[in-house]
Amino acid sequence: MGHREDLLEGAQRCLLEKGFVRTTARDIVKESGTNLASIGYHYGSKDALLAQAYIALIESIGDAFHPVDDAGAAPGGSLERFQEVWGNVIRTFPEARGVWMLSLEFVTYGDRLPGVRELVAKAQREGRAGVAALMLDIDEDTLGDDVLDAEGRLYTTLLNGLMVQWLFDPESATDAAQLTEGLRRVMERAGREGL
Repeated sequence: MGHREDLLEGAQRCLLEKGFVRTTARDIVKESGTNLASIGYHYGSKDALLAQAYIALIESIGDAFHPVDDAGAAPGGSLERFQEVWGNVIRTFPEARGVWMLSLEFVTYGDRLPGVRELVAKAQREGRAGVAALMLDIDEDTLGDDVLDAEGRLYTTLLNGLMVQWLFDPESATDAAQLTEGLRRVMERAGREGL
C-alpha cells in the first residue's frame, strides 16, 4: 500500500477517534506512518483528506443498505422494498455509530470546515443517487435529474432524520415498519383526496 492509501486509512481512524475538529495533520501522519508533505502531495490539504476519508467511511456503510439476497429482494419502488432498505439502514446505526456521529459533527461544525464542506456537498448528489437507485432497484446511471431532485432528496432527508433519532435515543427512534406505515397512510390519504 502507498502513502495515499495509508493516509486515507490513517485519516479514517483519526476521524473515528477524534472527529473532524480535533484531528490534526500530525495526528494523521502519526496514525498513517507517513509524513506531512504526503498530505499536500496526495490530497492538497488536511481538510481535503478528511473529506475523502469521511466519504469513504459513509460509502462503506452504504454497502450494508443493500438487500442481503438480491434474488429474494422486494421489487423496486414497492412499500416492501422501502421497509427492507430502511431496516438495513437502521441496522447500521449501532454498529457504525462513530461514522454517524461524524455526520452530526460535520453538520454542527461544517462552517468551520470550508474545505471539507465543499467536498462533502459535492458527494451529496452521489448519495442521493445511491439511495434512490437502491429504493427503485435500478442502476444509478439511469436516474434522471427529476428522480434525484425528488425521491433522492426525500430519501436522504429521511436518512438524516432517522440518524438523529437513533443517535439521540435509540429506544424511542422510528423503526422501518413505523416509517413504512407512515408512508402507506400518507399515500392512502393522498389517493383519497386526489392529490
